[in-house]
Amino acid sequence: MEALEAAASLGAVVINSVIYSEFSVGYERIEDVDRLLAEVEIGWAEIPRDALFLAGKAFQTYRKQGGSRTSVLPDLFIGAHAAVTGMTLLTRDAARYRSYFPTVQLIAPA
Repeated sequence: MEALEAAASLGAVVINSVIYSEFSVGYERIEDVDRLLAEVEIGWAEIPRDALFLAGKAFQTYRKQGGSRTSVLPDLFIGAHAAVTGMTLLTRDAARYRSYFPTVQLIAPA
């Protein structure tokens, strides 16, 4: 919560479709998800096409470096979105984002 408050102090907090999908797993109804996000003033931002392209290139680099997990692609969509739009990213996985998107400013709870 402290990290989320720190992010909010920098400006609007938004999520994209990947984060929405991951977040919604804990809820039964879409209305509940949407209501909660509205209550805490978390907005929505579409992932631009150039960010989708960048995510694909980051995934290609990951695989060339020996990465075998296929589940990293959602994180790369998120990182590329932040990189292309200049957003600050709130994450618990700072190492991955620093590795593939070194220009992205991170807020990483300890």
